[in-house]
Amino acid sequence: MTWPLTRFEYLMLRYCQIMSQKAAAELLRLPASTLSDLLHRSIQRLREGHRIRGLKTIGIDEISYHRGHKYATLVYDLERSCVVWIAHGKGREAIDRFFDEALSDYQKARIRVACCDMSQTYIGAIEAHCPNATLVLDRFHIVKALNEAVDEVRKEQWRQATQADRKALKGMRWLLYRHSSTRTRRDTQSLKALDKHNRRIYRAWRLKEEFEQFWNYKATWAAERFLKRWVKSALLSRLEPMRHFVRTLKRHQQAVVAFIDTRITNAIAEGINRIVRMVKNRASGYRHLEAFSDMIYLTVGDVDLPEQIPARFRTL
Repeated sequence: MTWPLTRFEYLMLRYCQIMSQKAAAELLRLPASTLSDLLHRSIQRLREGHRIRGLKTIGIDEISYHRGHKYATLVYDLERSCVVWIAHGKGREAIDRFFDEALSDYQKARIRVACCDMSQTYIGAIEAHCPNATLVLDRFHIVKALNEAVDEVRKEQWRQATQADRKALKGMRWLLYRHSSTRTRRDTQSLKALDKHNRRIYRAWRLKEEFEQFWNYKATWAAERFLKRWVKSALLSRLEPMRHFVRTLKRHQQAVVAFIDTRITNAIAEGINRIVRMVKNRASGYRHLEAFSDMIYLTVGDVDLPEQIPARFRTL
């Protein structure tokens, strides 16, 4: 089959960047299945021979692309705010393929900072393949793990509480999650009232509040000193979920403290993921990763695909 005209390709790519394939197909007067096939072949052709270049700061995360626990691993260039690689699955095998197939030894040696969650899969891969990279555990995932530990304390106390005590705990879940900068004075008063109603939840919340200071430190030595004191307090709290979080924190302390010098997080990756979710929702989900990957590369990939078409062939 012959390739579609380049003028048509340019229009097709631009339309699919801003609207669903169904809407683009209606504008181009094509069956949706035909457009999907032409789109895939065009993106594959325009990316053929493409090599990742200038990669120095990477982020790694996974996304769900279909119900039934279907996941994909995404690698981001955090300096250029784009996706450079996509693969099926979220295990060690998936991320190893990126380092083995997409990068040369020289490129791996040039990576200076790598950011990921607390998954040993990603940590192990970064340590094995990037000898010169500083590993940074993502701030968002650390805060999430701490919030989950606090919530686990709340659940334990809820299960043990009497009917009367539960009235005081009702509605506390989301208040406990909130950052101090987003709480109202009334919210803070409600949380402080836990000191009378449930000391264990109050103790867990106070530990979470104190941990927020860690992210504001500018000097590594000061952050390490704070962390040492905070860890001691958490261990003395006799709250098992908090102690479990502390054990995880101590196991990866160097990668946690690395944030102070680098100030690197996966915030850019999370922003890209929001766009990726919009793309997925626009199509009401994807059954196959291949079609989803096409749209990710088209919208937030490391190559501006429509710009690869020579200007003389583009439509006005």
